[in-house]
Amino acid sequence: MASIATTCSSALIFRRKESISNNNGGSMLHYNGLRASKSRAIKAMAAPTVSAPKRETDPKKRVVITGMGLVSVFGNDVDTFYDKLLEGQSGITLIDRFDASSFTVRFAGQIRDFSSVGYIDGKNDRRLDDCWRYCLVAGKKALEDANLGQEVLETMDKTRIGVLVGSGMGGLTAFSNGVEALIQKGFKKITPFFIPYSITNMGSALLAIDTGLMGPNYSISTACATANYCFFSAANHIRRGDADIMVAGGTEAAVNATGVGGFIACRALSQRNDEPHRASRPWDQNRDGFVIGEGSGVLIMESLEHATKRGANIIGEYLGGGITCDAHHMTDPRKDGLGVSSCITKCLEDAGVSPEEVNYVNCHATSTLAGDMAEVNAIKKIFKDTSGMKMNGTKSMIGHGLGAAGGLEAIACIKAINTGWLHPTINQDNLEPQVDIDTVPNVKKQHEVNVAISNSFGFGGHNSVVAFAPFKP
Repeated sequence: MASIATTCSSALIFRRKESISNNNGGSMLHYNGLRASKSRAIKAMAAPTVSAPKRETDPKKRVVITGMGLVSVFGNDVDTFYDKLLEGQSGITLIDRFDASSFTVRFAGQIRDFSSVGYIDGKNDRRLDDCWRYCLVAGKKALEDANLGQEVLETMDKTRIGVLVGSGMGGLTAFSNGVEALIQKGFKKITPFFIPYSITNMGSALLAIDTGLMGPNYSISTACATANYCFFSAANHIRRGDADIMVAGGTEAAVNATGVGGFIACRALSQRNDEPHRASRPWDQNRDGFVIGEGSGVLIMESLEHATKRGANIIGEYLGGGITCDAHHMTDPRKDGLGVSSCITKCLEDAGVSPEEVNYVNCHATSTLAGDMAEVNAIKKIFKDTSGMKMNGTKSMIGHGLGAAGGLEAIACIKAINTGWLHPTINQDNLEPQVDIDTVPNVKKQHEVNVAISNSFGFGGHNSVVAFAPFKP
């Protein structure tokens, strides 16, 4: 730009001298014309024309959703899960998995009566950490939902199908048990499964081992932003041509003494022990922290070209995503919301979506004092007109699933797109006055979703936003 400006200036000076020496009536007009041309050139360089957002049109790079699977506090069936959310039912109860009577927090979104029958053989089921049990069931149910059962998979090129299911904490029970054995009985009593069942990549690995999927396979661990990071990376594998299908999402099982005790130490949890079902209350003035949850949420992401060729049932489209870092604090969000707002902007750019097209936000909304308002402020910074927008907080009913949260919330987004109903944000008794966007308080609402974004943010300042929309050929 500097060289262009210098060239323009040199030419202008030369021509000015030439016109003065000619001393004719048109010299000043010629000079003024050059000056105007220079002014227009500088303005053009300073403010380039911004083209309208364009969505991906190449069927090899368009990423569609062809299956969903989950393990949740409301069971392992996607439809039942969403029906419970629409009813506004809380899945938060007192903990009975371990003796929490001496803990200052004694409740959680604890999964009960979990069954892996038909998905994990009995011998492995007894050994596995719950984190991996949830992952295997959710992943295999998602494959089934996409009509990719084992018989079908055997006819496909499995080197073109990858797995990317992350976890924020990994096998926390396996890790805790291993440390306990070391301290109480010595290193010889540590199980040989201690390391394999503790590390965070094992969900993706075990799912591949059981299904034979040989494409890109790893895990991402960015705390509570994990699942969205996985969706973002999985979609990019498809767009780059590394894979035709990716099994992607998050899994977590931290409702144990170590997990609950650790978050109590962080002073992050609600202490509403007398009414657990009312403890998670995003944007409510009386919120006092989040409620720990668990589970797994997995999507089957597939190139449109591949899904069309195999006649898959397409239930939604992944438009794009964004990831940023606050670079600010281990647990607290930036007060100016810059990390979150820039993440939303990056997501919209990647998706080819204008802010005006987004009319639903599934918020991170953990029910913490600082986090809830920081997110709302960032949303209002990007979306100037929120009159037609709705946002809700899934965590108000199921708690915060940590690394699995984004997976479960992505499923809620896809179900909202397909049913035309948004689940409520429960426990909305005394809304913060600055929250002037419709939070779908306490009762479900009909809403035709044009574009949905789902937000997930994690300790360490990790921000992730993904965008989904109804599929339109």
